Amino acid sequence: MRITTDFWASAYLRRCNSAGVSAVLFRRGALQAGAVLVRLDRLDGRVTLFGPAPNSEPDSLGERRFIRLHQSESINYGDAQERLQRQIAFDPDLWIIDIEDREGRHFLPLVEQL
Repeated sequence: MRITTDFWASAYLRRCNSAGVSAVLFRRGALQAGAVLVRLDRLDGRVTLFGPAPNSEPDSLGERRFIRLHQSESINYGDAQERLQRQIAFDPDLWIIDIEDREGRHFLPLVEQL
């Protein structure tokens, strides 16, 4: 059984902030099961977007897993904004968490990308 998105987001924000990484909830979605996107801003024009990994890649404990949502290591802020707006239009239950960290720390469990 999966924990609620509300609970997961709260715990994730605490994890980031306790490690000295600035993380805030930018958009609240459906409390029980909304998808979560994470925008990592390195404060130098580089942004990385992370979203839910495909269901075919579950963690052994059923934990939420993530994947980078674009081919390159990073994209510019404008492209990230545009992509997030499209995602919100497609999924109004979407959660968005913003992280600002020059070192690129995000603490997300990532699925290996091909």
